[in-house]
Amino acid sequence: MNLTTPALLFPAISLLLLAYTNRFVVLAQLIRHLHVQYKDKREDVVIRQIANLRIRITLIRRMQSFGVTSFILCSVSMLLVFVDMILPAQYVFGLSLLLLVLSLVFSLWEIAISTKAIEIELEDIEQNLKRHL
Repeated sequence: MNLTTPALLFPAISLLLLAYTNRFVVLAQLIRHLHVQYKDKREDVVIRQIANLRIRITLIRRMQSFGVTSFILCSVSMLLVFVDMILPAQYVFGLSLLLLVLSLVFSLWEIAISTKAIEIELEDIEQNLKRHL
């Protein structure tokens, strides 16, 4: 293993963290919007979204934590390679990869939940359409 092996993950992890941050920002905006909507009129659809949003926030926090920790361990691995401690560098890099995979698993879970949120909105639209027909 040389310095370029863990360095290959730097762009991927950076882009992944950027995507996670964007998901968090969008989710925060959605929560603020739903809060205003809930204050105006307490709709069932808003109430149904609350549990969904709590889970998504937790998952995004875990995604970001595992991603950042993976990035840190990748950097430590590069440092260990630099000081010629190859075996520890390999173990740290392996742990970095494992945490990156866990981060992606949480991301996949969060995506599945976010599609459920969209389904709740679609159900509400369909019910409103049926009432008007």
